[in-house]
Order: sequence, then C-alpha cells, then structure tokens
Amino acid sequence: MIDPIAARARMNVATAAPTPPVIDQATDQKLRETAKQLEGLFVQQLFKAMRETVPQQDGIVSASAGEDMFTGLLDQHLAAETPSQWEGGLAESVYRQLRGRVAASSSQSPSSNTTR
Repeated sequence: MIDPIAARARMNVATAAPTPPVIDQATDQKLRETAKQLEGLFVQQLFKAMRETVPQQDGIVSASAGEDMFTGLLDQHLAAETPSQWEGGLAESVYRQLRGRVAASSSQSPSSNTTR
C-alpha cells in the first residue's frame, strides 16, 4: 500500500524550484539595478511608440518644441515609475537570467582562465 502523505512529499520535493545560485551581495545589487534600468528603457520605448501613433492635430495652437521636450521628459519619468507597480515584470525575469549566468561564470575555476 502506498502512503499518500509520503508520495505527496516526494512529489513536492521533485517539483520544487531549484535553489538560486550564490553570488556576492554587491554583484546581486548591480544585477538588480541593471535589470530595472533595462525594464525602464523598454517601457520608455513603448511610450515613445504609443505617442507616435497619436495624430498631431493642427488646432488653435500648434505643438512646439517645448511641448515635445515636455512629453519626452514625462514619458521618461513615467517609464521609470511604471515598472515599480508591476509584480514580477521584465526586470525580475532579466535578473534571474543574469544571476544564473553570472553564477555559472564565477563558479568556473580560475585556473581554467589563462592569461598571457
């Protein structure tokens, strides 16, 4: 007879997420910052592309260079703030990918790297 509790425990262990690779705290912080910057840049490009789809109307007052500068700065600010409202966004995925690669490259033995 199969013990259902033991079978469930084995299944939970088998499907558990692998432990994250170990890297130092300074590198971890740099990776998180880089991932957030990349996410902000991505969102900024999305806002820029969305603005280009809005037709410019010639109204009473036409758009000026100041308005273009203002909307660009507004988009930049919103792009920096928007990802903080997302849960598990692009930055988290990029961070996990980079962390695995950095840990793998740092776990290689220094003797395998030859200097000339």
